[in-house]
Amino acid sequence: MIVKEVLSEELLTLSEVKGMLHEIMEERLRYDEELGYELRKAINHAETFSKTTPEKARDLVNKLLELEKMKPEIAVRVADIMPMTRDELRSLYAKERFTLTEEELDNIINLVEEAMD
Repeated sequence: MIVKEVLSEELLTLSEVKGMLHEIMEERLRYDEELGYELRKAINHAETFSKTTPEKARDLVNKLLELEKMKPEIAVRVADIMPMTRDELRSLYAKERFTLTEEELDNIINLVEEAMD
């Protein structure tokens, strides 16, 4: 498939992608269409690695974006991976030019724990 032009771009969490893929799958199954190999693999991947609901994931991203040292890309990564330790969280910030304090790390982990409930 050749893409001529990108109309819009939006960062999505894996949970949100899972929801969209399930909608596509239901629509295709309703019309007795066969699911392609790529679609089946994408659905399998999303089901395997998604850790929460799309609503909770988007809510977590919005809460994370309110923090001072949070970029949208990192917020989505945090919502996808759901790090539970400081070391896991530090690995997401490894390429950044700044480091987080222990308090900032704990604050992010607390937000992740709230989203897991």
